[in-house]
Amino acid sequence: MLVLLAALADGHGDHALAFDALLAAIPFTAVAALVGFGTYLEDRGQARGGLQALLWALALALLVTSCAARSPATHTHTLPPLGASALAACIGVLALKVLVGVLPYARLALRPAKP
Repeated sequence: MLVLLAALADGHGDHALAFDALLAAIPFTAVAALVGFGTYLEDRGQARGGLQALLWALALALLVTSCAARSPATHTHTLPPLGASALAACIGVLALKVLVGVLPYARLALRPAKP
């Protein structure tokens, strides 16, 4: 939610709000990555759990990159290209996470019903 809020704020030109939203999203993403990795370690038989943990870690790295690029220490009042690219890539990774999570249920829905 915070990542989408940041993208929306960037679209409206409020880069300070986008920076704050991304900065707030980092701890939540870090905890989700750790929990996902812990779940994978408990049940290593599921490759999907490992992929989810890996995608969380990638999303975290992209969030940190986007925050670093748009840090107030850079003294730019515009959206740096690296910050925008990292945010777009993070949204893509999160969309891929949704697809990986929904895929098993889509397989069940597409399977023919037993008579």
